[in-house]
Amino acid sequence: MIRIFIGFDPRETVAWHVLTHSILARSSQPVSFIPLALNNLKDLMWRERDPLQSTDFSFSRFLTPYLSGYEGWSLFIDCDMLILEDISKLWALRDDRYAVMCVKHNHVPTEITKFHNEKQTVYAKKNWSSVMLFNNTRCRALTPEFTNTASGLELHQFKWLESDDLIGDLPAGWNHLVGYDNARTDASNVHYTSGGPYFNEFQACEYSDEWVQEKLSMLRADQRC
Repeated sequence: MIRIFIGFDPRETVAWHVLTHSILARSSQPVSFIPLALNNLKDLMWRERDPLQSTDFSFSRFLTPYLSGYEGWSLFIDCDMLILEDISKLWALRDDRYAVMCVKHNHVPTEITKFHNEKQTVYAKKNWSSVMLFNNTRCRALTPEFTNTASGLELHQFKWLESDDLIGDLPAGWNHLVGYDNARTDASNVHYTSGGPYFNEFQACEYSDEWVQEKLSMLRADQRC
């Protein structure tokens, strides 16, 4: 079973459901989806919203190892994504030498704001935490207490690890940043990090047609005679 924790923000509900459909439609292995919705995490997430926090799941993602009982592996992904490859191929990249694995972007945005007019922030390791394979037993530092009290940079820059040597590499195609990375036709995971085609102003972005087609496929309801 591939355990997949997905950030949930009520402003992007349609994105969450299209993402899960894109995974189900292509996965060759059983999957389970766990939405990290704040209304389900009231006893575990009590920190006040940070003014630099652009989504509801900015910090709740780091509860993944705890919610997994610190056992086995789990995958966390943002909801503003579209999976175009069998997720089992990503799952097969797990490597016990590492505590966490991610795509190591050199992402330096130049704009001031992004979707919902949220402030765009620049920091080292930006977007590394948007796709994370957690080796849960090696992530015991991520307790609810630490997740609620650590700074954003401590969390998103993996300062809860003893060394960056414990961060493994994933292929860039598993977290393709639309609008930042060079355009490509073979992305395994499309990340609409600035805003997806479900927002009017991003309806013509890279991979917008693929997202619309996935949504239409999700809404299919065949009638039986």
